Amino acid sequence: MKYNKTDKKDNTFNCWVCSNEIEPFMSFGKQPIANNFLLEKDFDNEYFFEMETAFCPNCYSFQLKNQPSPEQMFNENYAFFSGTSKLMADHFKKFSSMVLSFIESDKDPFVVEIGSNDGIMLTNFAKKNIKHLGIDPSENVVNVSKEKGINAVVDFFDEEVAKKTVEKYGKASAFIAANVMCHIPYINSIVDGIDILMKDDGVVIFEDPYLGEVVKKTTYDQIYDEHTFLFSAHSIKEIFARKGFELIDLIPQETHGGSMRYILAKKGARTVSKNVSEILNLEQDQGLTSPETFKIFKNNCEEYKRKLLSTLEEIRSSGKSIAGYAATSKSTTIINYCGITNNHIDCIYDTTPIKQGKFSPGSHIPIKPHSDFSQNYPDYALLFGYNHSKEIFAKEKDFVAQGGKWITYVPDIKII
Repeated sequence: MKYNKTDKKDNTFNCWVCSNEIEPFMSFGKQPIANNFLLEKDFDNEYFFEMETAFCPNCYSFQLKNQPSPEQMFNENYAFFSGTSKLMADHFKKFSSMVLSFIESDKDPFVVEIGSNDGIMLTNFAKKNIKHLGIDPSENVVNVSKEKGINAVVDFFDEEVAKKTVEKYGKASAFIAANVMCHIPYINSIVDGIDILMKDDGVVIFEDPYLGEVVKKTTYDQIYDEHTFLFSAHSIKEIFARKGFELIDLIPQETHGGSMRYILAKKGARTVSKNVSEILNLEQDQGLTSPETFKIFKNNCEEYKRKLLSTLEEIRSSGKSIAGYAATSKSTTIINYCGITNNHIDCIYDTTPIKQGKFSPGSHIPIKPHSDFSQNYPDYALLFGYNHSKEIFAKEKDFVAQGGKWITYVPDIKII
């Protein structure tokens, strides 16, 4: 598994995908581990890294220059559980139905998911008695999935794991992932593993936050330690082409503020949808293959930072209280890049038990149980979980009814 990289003296580095020499176009400053919600006793030993972003004009990959080790980000204390959101449970049920439509003619179907988390996706296959395997590096979430009857192992997927999987279970009909592939710097090893794992007519289906939406909406909070890449159709096409895979469909998703579902198969094995050429053309028009686009993106990020801080400071100066809502991974980038502290927001309310009673990464803002929110409504709530806004607004009508206001920042900074 290739992971470590050697930086050049002039700040250039080799692209994770094609080894082309590139240089960062922007730094988001010192950032902590995005999901490392910590206790006060651990403040002095907290890890930070310089979060710089780059774009490779050779393979069209938007990427981090450096990333913490996988073990620092994904371990037995991993603080993200997919199953806490009903919206995502419904989303993954529909995702699994699409997978089943591709493999319905297979007499011995076998589905492999990497980054299977707490089994929110694979439970849909387990209920139908379809052979499956979840592969996830975080022991705590794997244990939760096993309690649900999911067949899962703790590991980082690569060529060696693919070989072991084929030896034990046979080749796979479908390789799936959701919000995982963008986490992996050694992406070429993943594609090598997929090539080993798949049946000749197998399908690869995964979705991740979409670069096109990030650029359009300036959702720079999608950039954090776990997201080595922000993919486009062009970059996925390049990454998989060397192993003979081709894009056969592209389906935009609303999740995570705008994602893309990529569907691939061996070249010539399946019919290619017209969506592929249409979206590739749209990306060209949007400038997702041009370095100039990302210079503009940098300027937009800096302007968003200024506007958000100005909004928070204006509210606070009027004597009003502000709390954060949802201690998301994405909020770590927003908070630390913008310099948001306890002087701006009093606390962050969250539903995840493992985060409650701890402090946010980097800025050390206290995380309180969601149940406390209704007991002590703030005047304003800064919505870090904006990608679940419909679900949250429906649940928190009483907050608005008693005079509370939401602060949102996607696609623009608004008070509602």
